[in-house]
Amino acid sequence: MITPQHHLAFVVSAVWTLLLIFLGGIVHATESSLACPDWPTCFGTMVPVMVGGIFWEHLHRLVAGGLILMWLLTGWLVRQESGPARVRRGWVTGLVLLLVQAVFGGITVLLRLPPSISTAHLTLAFLFLGLAVALAVETSPDRTDARTHSSLRSTLHRWGTAASGFVLAQSVLGGLVRHLDAGMACPDLPLCFGQLVPPLEQPLVALNFFHRVIALVTGIFVIATALTVLRSPARGQLRRLAWGAISVLLLQVALGVVAVATKLGVAPVSLHTLGAASLFAATVALAAWGRPIAEPAPAAVA
Repeated sequence: MITPQHHLAFVVSAVWTLLLIFLGGIVHATESSLACPDWPTCFGTMVPVMVGGIFWEHLHRLVAGGLILMWLLTGWLVRQESGPARVRRGWVTGLVLLLVQAVFGGITVLLRLPPSISTAHLTLAFLFLGLAVALAVETSPDRTDARTHSSLRSTLHRWGTAASGFVLAQSVLGGLVRHLDAGMACPDLPLCFGQLVPPLEQPLVALNFFHRVIALVTGIFVIATALTVLRSPARGQLRRLAWGAISVLLLQVALGVVAVATKLGVAPVSLHTLGAASLFAATVALAAWGRPIAEPAPAAVA
């Protein structure tokens, strides 16, 4: 059976992943991505002098390694008890994602930050985060709350899935904006070159503008998902998740404005990346809460 330890392990893994994504944002914002020019070592050693950009890049690698160890511990806990089969399948999928993510991290450094590989690296991090969050919800003892009616579950799952899909797409677009250095392609806000719809002949301007348009659509879906919960009799953790999603959405918009106003200052840009990951986690959690509750795996016959 699933125990509180399983839930805690998945929660820690999800929070750890948020920290890792935040550190990745700092690494890029401080231009530290190639501070360690080799991989998996840093200047030929696993214990480099932690100064300047080396500090951020090597810390990012250490935290990534720690996440793999944490996930292995989580898998050991999962194997100790008979729980839903999809929890076990989810853990295996997560391990594959982590290993592929590590390889992409190495390729990113060795190939000197190609935008496509760097964006894929970010996308894999978000996919793993979503999986860890979904498994944390799946193993939550609060998920069996009788006040979460089947009709609400179905509606919430549909809206939450759509919202999380848009947040993921928006985050991938944001990754492209970041890695193609298009963050200031539109130097003003909310307009772009003083126009509601700027000339889109320049690819970087079009990318930046499209990122803003998708942000608007994403916001609508996030609010609609949260209202699905807030207009229902649901209470407790589910209601807090809905308010959390709205709060993070508003904060994310503010951080986007500040990032442009400060011409991509390190703090607002890094926090903007963390905000995107947090919003994705919140919408995935809402979608996962709406999934039907899985039955425990049948016990093995001796």
